[in-house]
Amino acid sequence: MRFVVEFRHVTKTYARTHTHALKNVDFLIRKGEFVYFTGHSGAGKSTLLSLVLRRITPSEGAVAIAGQDLALLRESQLPLLRRRIGMVFQDHRLLPKLSSLDNLTFALRATGYRGNYEQRALGALRQVGLAHKRKAYPIELSLGEQQRIAIARALVTDPPLLLCDEPTGNLDPDTSWEILELLNDVNIKGTTVIVATHSRDLVDRLKRRTMVLRSGELVRDDDRGGYSL
Repeated sequence: MRFVVEFRHVTKTYARTHTHALKNVDFLIRKGEFVYFTGHSGAGKSTLLSLVLRRITPSEGAVAIAGQDLALLRESQLPLLRRRIGMVFQDHRLLPKLSSLDNLTFALRATGYRGNYEQRALGALRQVGLAHKRKAYPIELSLGEQQRIAIARALVTDPPLLLCDEPTGNLDPDTSWEILELLNDVNIKGTTVIVATHSRDLVDRLKRRTMVLRSGELVRDDDRGGYSL
């Protein structure tokens, strides 16, 4: 399938607050792309990612992944969809009472993976350069290491699509750049990567396709990249 993610004239309105989180948003993201979504807080970035995960559905329009209209999926089909999408948050959301390795094997069990859990988890930890921290608990890791483990957890099921919601928001500039380089390496190996961020430095430093949201509207889509609000 040529297009991984497709938004067709998507509007999302939260009826209780009468908030128009997205307004007539229309775009295509191709397999293997690295895409930034930028915009101020409240611009609609998190709503957009929630639509991709089918946590919510559009008020108008359609969201499709690999040609499948997500609104047509049955509830029983959602776990399979989410197995194919890795998710990284600003706050790593690691389970504090589990080691790095166990955080990854827990994710494998939760998604119904069949195979050698430990071998698969170790492979993901090697991918982010932290196999030597496999026995460490989150509290024993730096913030940058915790985020790397979170990325490994998102990658452990080998998803074709990786979503990142402000993945460097809690990190210093040098560590943020290390995380971005890691995401770039993941993309080079074939994973489609979508990063929601308001970090000007990161977007300007690693220029990739950049879409700008403003009050729920897509106001810019630039293949050359670069930060602009």
